[in-house]
Amino acid sequence: MKAAPFAYCRPDSVDEAVDVLAAGDAKVLAGGQSLVPVLAMRLGRPGTLVDITRLPGLDSLVLEDGQLHIGAAVRQRRVERSTEVAAVPLVGRAMPFVGHRELRSRGTVCGSLAHADPAAELPAVAACLGATVVVRGPRGERTVAARELVTGAMTTSVGPDELVTGVRFPVAAPGAGFGFAEIARRHGDFALAGVAVRVRGDEAVLAAFGVSDRPVVRELTVDDPAEAALRPVTDALAREVVDTDGDAHGSRGYRARLLGVLAAREIARAHREAHA
Repeated sequence: MKAAPFAYCRPDSVDEAVDVLAAGDAKVLAGGQSLVPVLAMRLGRPGTLVDITRLPGLDSLVLEDGQLHIGAAVRQRRVERSTEVAAVPLVGRAMPFVGHRELRSRGTVCGSLAHADPAAELPAVAACLGATVVVRGPRGERTVAARELVTGAMTTSVGPDELVTGVRFPVAAPGAGFGFAEIARRHGDFALAGVAVRVRGDEAVLAAFGVSDRPVVRELTVDDPAEAALRPVTDALAREVVDTDGDAHGSRGYRARLLGVLAAREIARAHREAHA
C-alpha cells in the first residue's frame, strides 16, 4: 500500500513547528522509521507531516551539568558511535539492540521515546535512569519524567500540539553498575522480554519491556547479589508485571519465565560491576 495524500511542511523554527501542530491533523517527522510504515499501511492518515530534521538546535549531543543532552533530530547511530555516550553506559549498551544498523542510521532517540512501542528499548532505559524529556507546545516548554511519559501502547503524555525537543539522561554516578538484556527471535526483532538495570550499593532499579503496554519500573533491595539467590525475587516480580496476552511468539507464562531469568542475571551482573 501507499500512504494517503498529505501536505509536507519543513518549518524554520521550533515555534513554527509548534504552530503547525497546534493547527491540528499533523504529525512530526524526524527519523521516519516508525512513522513511514504506519503511513504506508494507512494505519495513520495525518493531513500534514512536519519535518523537524533541520531545525536549529535539535541536532545537539552534549554533556552538560551532569547530563547527556540529546536533541530530537539526533540519530541513534550517532549516539551509538559517540564518545559522549560513555558517560551513560546503559544507553550505549542498549543502542545496538534498537532495530537494525540501517534503521539506527535514520531513526532518532527522541522518536523512539515519542513512538512508545511497548517492546522498545529506549523508553525502558530512559525510565530506568530517571531521564527527563523536554517538550515544547503553545503554552511554552515543559519537562516530563521518562517514567511518566508513556501512558499506554503507542501513547504518551505529549499532546498533539506539542513537540518533543530533546531528552536528558543523567550521567552515571560513581559506584553504579548497569545491565541490559533482551530476548528476541532474531537480533533486531521486537523483544519478547527485556530488562534495563541500574545498581548502586544494595539498591537496584529495574525497567522491564516487551511484557506490558509500557515500561514497568521496580526498585529492589539486593540482599544477596548471587543470581541463584535473586531468582525467587525476580520470578515473583515477573509474575506480577507481565500482563501482556500471549501470541504466536510466546505465551504470557513464557515471557514471565524469560523476564525472571534476565532480571536475575542482569542485576547480578550490574552488582558485580558496581562493586568491581
